[in-house]
Amino acid sequence: MKPIRFCLAACAALLTLSAWSGDDIPTLRIESRATAASHPTEATIEAVRQATLAAQVSGRVVALAVDAGDRVRRGELLLRIDAAEATQALAAAEAGVAQAAAARVKAQADYERARSLHERKFVSQSVLDQARSGFEAAEAQWRAAQAGRGQAGVVQDHARIQSPLDGLVAARHVEQGEMAQPGTPLLTVYDPDALRAVTDVAQQVIAGFGNAPLRARIELPDSGRWLEAAAVTVLPAADARTHTVRVRIDLPAGTVGVVPGSFARVHFIAAERAQLSVPVQAVVRRGELTAVYVAEAQGGFSLRQLRLGERLAGGDAYAVLAGLRDGEIVALDPVRAGIVGRTPSSAAKP
Repeated sequence: MKPIRFCLAACAALLTLSAWSGDDIPTLRIESRATAASHPTEATIEAVRQATLAAQVSGRVVALAVDAGDRVRRGELLLRIDAAEATQALAAAEAGVAQAAAARVKAQADYERARSLHERKFVSQSVLDQARSGFEAAEAQWRAAQAGRGQAGVVQDHARIQSPLDGLVAARHVEQGEMAQPGTPLLTVYDPDALRAVTDVAQQVIAGFGNAPLRARIELPDSGRWLEAAAVTVLPAADARTHTVRVRIDLPAGTVGVVPGSFARVHFIAAERAQLSVPVQAVVRRGELTAVYVAEAQGGFSLRQLRLGERLAGGDAYAVLAGLRDGEIVALDPVRAGIVGRTPSSAAKP
């Protein structure tokens, strides 16, 4: 029974190879056409609106309402610092205001009394001037005490950390119970609906695009996604050390699945020019070899090494620098084309 089973398996394999002829393999005729060349550059994703919240008063962190990854609303309480010192300062300021108010009332009464006596010629002008000066000084002290109370109130408000925008918590820099000092980073919040890619481009490359508005596409290698740039902004300054210009490329509003700090590749789109291109799906990579399967006149396919350029602006094709001629046909399914190219039936076609 074993020889029969082996014969049946061999016959089935032969039938399968014979059925895979070149006729049912999708192909594409390579033709020179106007395509937009692109200049790729590496970039980093960053948030357009991002804030790192820092402590403005010293104290112990007594409450943490959020953690990294939480969505927050503008004005929402995120963190609270023990404001015992600020509370005591506010109480002292309140007492200072009360004391200054009492001194002002007394100084005003003394001034009114001195003015009444002066009108009746009971006191001299110097006594009236002294009373007026005392009242003005008391009023100034009262206003200063009020300002001090307002300042103490602001300091106490600084113990309550609120979100400055709608977004996500990117990072939490402290733990509950830790001591915070003025300037200590507490939380980082960003808006995930407004992101951009930032890259540094050589000055000669920017000059090569001319005066026309720049166009670009953003490639996200991790997910294989391509996005159209919503806007491209070239900052009006160059780095004196690297002679590069910082360029900001806005992602479409509401882009999901992208986080600040991730890697991206920006393809700046240049003017269109005639050139050969080959679809990405037709390219075979085997170690150092980059090739495609080209249809032969006698039938079947042969493996042809290519020299490719960068991906074109659409992201679905490579520019062909060498290895193909205008009018040649390539297989869009290189796996099946490789099998057909090795079958005896395809080699025997006239």
